[in-house]
Amino acid sequence: MKRISTLFLFILFSGQLFAQEDLTLTPKDTSYWLKELQGGLNLNQAAFSGNWQGGGVNSVALGVYLNGRANYARDKWSWDNTMDFIYGVVKNKDEEGRKSNDRIFLDSKVGYKISDKWNYFFAVNFLSQFAPGYEFPEDSEKILISKFANPAYLTTSLGVEYKPNDEFSLRISPFSPRWTFVTDTDLYLNVPNNYGVEIGETVRTEWLAFSVLADYNKKLSENLSLMVRYQMYANYETFAFDAIDHRLDFGLTAKVSNLVNVSLTSLMIYDLDQDSKIQFSQGLALGIAFKRGNFPEKK
Repeated sequence: MKRISTLFLFILFSGQLFAQEDLTLTPKDTSYWLKELQGGLNLNQAAFSGNWQGGGVNSVALGVYLNGRANYARDKWSWDNTMDFIYGVVKNKDEEGRKSNDRIFLDSKVGYKISDKWNYFFAVNFLSQFAPGYEFPEDSEKILISKFANPAYLTTSLGVEYKPNDEFSLRISPFSPRWTFVTDTDLYLNVPNNYGVEIGETVRTEWLAFSVLADYNKKLSENLSLMVRYQMYANYETFAFDAIDHRLDFGLTAKVSNLVNVSLTSLMIYDLDQDSKIQFSQGLALGIAFKRGNFPEKK
């Protein structure tokens, strides 16, 4: 993971140097930057009396999220950065706490405009999770199946981007190397396919691959916003229709007041190196939220 951290720090540091003017000659100009940071805390609770006939279980759930954007644009050059962190836990009566959500998404893209709607681009994308994940078989101990950097995915991509407006973008990359990390060399004992990493190794490298990333952010009304993100990854060397990886993120947020909102999130994954079936997660929450930045409001 030190290599991953070093790579991201290098990208961010290099980009910052590129974006700044010579401080010895002119004052620092930040007018080319659009920045935004938003986050929230969600708490859900349910309780039932001992004679409640409708059925139910006492429970409490806690979720936090932090999303950030920092985009630079000047002349034909652009540099877009996105950060999405989500984590949640749920505790039901007579059960130990379990994760209800866990996601790390980092993306950094440098673009060069070639027309009003098309750019060349180079991007780095990182996906992982914060905490250990378990299976909970009946009448037996929980089984560790994942944890931080187990697995983790570092994907680079070089290609063209179609961006007709500020709401939608589509990246098409015919050259997209990816590194899959599983740093725990004993994890295969619980996950036999080891997320596609050869047993005894900690990283799998896929050099020849094709990737697509589509991103859509739309303000549906004054208090309702939508986010949809689709990612596809296909290895040329093992190319087959059922071997293509797909990931779909969905988020719908309704603003109740300046500090309170309701959010619906879901994630669907199809990846043969993880499971032969489609994986799906969904969450609905009411909580406290904040938002800071100079991004213009989309209408």
